[in-house]
Amino acid sequence: MIERRVRLRGPLDLAETLGPLRHGAGDRTIRLSRRSAAWATLTPDGAATARLDVLDDELHVRAWGDGAGWMAQHAPALVGEDDRPEELVAQHSLIRDLQRRHPGLRLPSSRRVVHALVPSIFEQKVTGTEAFRAYAGLLRRYGSPAPGPMDLLLPPAPATLAGLPYHAFHPLGVERRRADVVRRAAARHAWLEAADDAALATRRLMSLPGVGPWTAAEVVRSAFGDPDAVSVGDFHIPNMVAWALAGEARADDARMLEILEPYRGQRGRVQRLLEVAGFTAPRYGPRMAPRRIAEL
Repeated sequence: MIERRVRLRGPLDLAETLGPLRHGAGDRTIRLSRRSAAWATLTPDGAATARLDVLDDELHVRAWGDGAGWMAQHAPALVGEDDRPEELVAQHSLIRDLQRRHPGLRLPSSRRVVHALVPSIFEQKVTGTEAFRAYAGLLRRYGSPAPGPMDLLLPPAPATLAGLPYHAFHPLGVERRRADVVRRAAARHAWLEAADDAALATRRLMSLPGVGPWTAAEVVRSAFGDPDAVSVGDFHIPNMVAWALAGEARADDARMLEILEPYRGQRGRVQRLLEVAGFTAPRYGPRMAPRRIAEL
């Protein structure tokens, strides 16, 4: 085990900050509360688990596994110590109020692109319930026990995912299109992980067939802490943004981007603030319904 203590430069809410790394209640790679968290992943040096605890103005890090040194070194970036939330200048009283109410919210930088990418691909064009169930099933079937005492699972190794036939994903509820995107991405995992900033990672991600702006934004906002990564193409977010900031119950992507234009450079942070605050637009019809694989 490797231990490290880091003096925090301000308030830190681990649940709000690391929330984007958690993909449903069945995601056993992570455990979260406001002042304590545990996360398991595959680092460049091997498997690792980190236990993170906020103690007054310090972050206490304990790490296990072959990648424990990497994990301890990157723990400050993981919890947003490199993030600059003060760069968001509120143009709306609501945003100013949310900044005041959520002082411990930061954008994480996990630097684990494929770990973020696989569940994001699962979340394409389906309900959250379907995607989370599929990802939990993937972890149970192809994950492995994480090092340390935290009883977590490691995500499946990219080589494992790349080597699976597409029909191996069917029992998880994932059709061939998304299965093939996962398999292609896993086959190029070293190239994807070698991207050293959000811009390059976005270009590489979007060069992969089946990965568009929504998926790329979901990945780089958590893997690189990109404060401008806004989820274009989402079923709910345009309505959420329009309702919260313009009082409009419905909007498309173009209207959402127009509303967010005063926040260019920080649009992803605005999105995250609204999500953490639980904003939703009024619903005038049925929710998006789960579908069968054959319909996708």
